[in-house]
Amino acid sequence: METGSGSEGDLEELLERLLPRDDRYGHRHGSVGHGGDHLLPVLVSSSLTLAVEGGEVVLGTWQSVVVVDPNRENDVRRLRLSFLEG
Repeated sequence: METGSGSEGDLEELLERLLPRDDRYGHRHGSVGHGGDHLLPVLVSSSLTLAVEGGEVVLGTWQSVVVVDPNRENDVRRLRLSFLEG
Protein backbone atom coordinates (compact mmCIF):
# COMPACT_ATOMS: atom_id res chain seq x y z
CA MET A 1 0.00 0.00 0.00
CA GLU A 2 1.16 3.51 -0.63
CA THR A 3 1.42 5.26 2.73
CA GLY A 4 1.58 8.89 3.72
CA SER A 5 -0.49 11.86 2.58
CA GLY A 6 -3.56 10.54 4.43
CA SER A 7 -3.63 7.03 2.98
CA GLU A 8 -3.70 5.41 6.42
CA GLY A 9 -6.77 7.40 7.45
CA ASP A 10 -8.41 6.59 4.12
CA LEU A 11 -7.83 2.90 4.78
CA GLU A 12 -9.41 3.18 8.24
CA GLU A 13 -12.42 5.00 6.77
CA LEU A 14 -12.81 2.41 4.00
CA LEU A 15 -12.74 -0.48 6.45
CA GLU A 16 -15.26 1.29 8.69
CA ARG A 17 -17.64 1.60 5.72
CA LEU A 18 -17.14 -2.01 4.64
CA LEU A 19 -17.02 -3.57 8.13
CA PRO A 20 -18.84 -1.22 10.53
CA ARG A 21 -18.02 -1.56 14.23
CA ASP A 22 -21.56 -2.30 15.37
CA ASP A 23 -23.69 -5.26 16.47
CA ARG A 24 -24.92 -6.41 13.03
CA TYR A 25 -22.74 -9.54 12.94
CA GLY A 26 -23.77 -13.08 13.86
CA HIS A 27 -20.35 -13.62 15.43
CA ARG A 28 -21.00 -11.83 18.72
CA HIS A 29 -18.36 -12.72 21.30
CA GLY A 30 -16.04 -9.93 22.37
CA SER A 31 -16.61 -6.22 21.93
CA VAL A 32 -19.26 -4.72 19.69
CA GLY A 33 -18.12 -4.96 16.07
CA HIS A 34 -15.68 -7.81 16.70
CA GLY A 35 -17.55 -9.94 14.16
CA GLY A 36 -16.17 -7.64 11.47
CA ASP A 37 -12.64 -8.62 12.50
CA HIS A 38 -13.45 -12.18 11.45
CA LEU A 39 -14.58 -10.97 8.02
CA LEU A 40 -11.46 -8.88 7.36
CA PRO A 41 -9.51 -11.80 5.77
CA VAL A 42 -12.09 -11.81 2.97
CA LEU A 43 -10.76 -8.37 1.98
CA VAL A 44 -7.16 -8.38 3.25
CA SER A 45 -4.85 -11.33 2.68
CA SER A 46 -3.28 -12.93 5.72
CA SER A 47 -0.06 -13.60 3.81
CA LEU A 48 2.20 -11.72 1.44
CA THR A 49 5.06 -12.63 -0.84
CA LEU A 50 7.68 -9.97 -1.51
CA ALA A 51 10.69 -9.95 -3.77
CA VAL A 52 14.07 -9.28 -2.18
CA GLU A 53 16.98 -8.06 -4.25
CA GLY A 54 20.43 -7.44 -2.81
CA GLY A 55 19.08 -7.90 0.71
CA GLU A 56 16.37 -5.22 0.26
CA VAL A 57 12.62 -5.67 -0.18
CA VAL A 58 11.61 -4.50 -3.67
CA LEU A 59 8.80 -1.95 -3.32
CA GLY A 60 7.63 1.05 -5.31
CA THR A 61 8.89 4.48 -4.31
CA TRP A 62 5.96 5.25 -2.02
CA GLN A 63 4.97 1.71 -1.04
CA SER A 64 5.13 0.15 2.41
CA VAL A 65 4.06 -3.14 3.89
CA VAL A 66 1.05 -2.45 6.12
CA VAL A 67 -0.31 -4.77 8.79
CA VAL A 68 -4.08 -4.33 9.14
CA ASP A 69 -5.63 -5.54 12.38
CA PRO A 70 -8.60 -3.59 13.76
CA ASN A 71 -9.13 -5.98 16.71
CA ARG A 72 -9.22 -3.66 19.71
CA GLU A 73 -9.16 -6.53 22.20
CA ASN A 74 -5.75 -7.86 21.21
CA ASP A 75 -3.19 -5.09 20.87
CA VAL A 76 -0.20 -7.46 20.72
CA ARG A 77 0.43 -9.44 17.55
CA ARG A 78 3.28 -11.57 16.28
CA LEU A 79 4.30 -11.70 12.65
CA ARG A 80 5.94 -14.72 11.09
CA LEU A 81 8.58 -14.01 8.47
CA SER A 82 9.85 -16.81 6.24
CA PHE A 83 12.64 -16.43 3.72
CA LEU A 84 13.11 -18.65 0.70
CA GLU A 85 16.20 -18.47 -1.44
CA GLY A 86 15.61 -19.16 -5.09
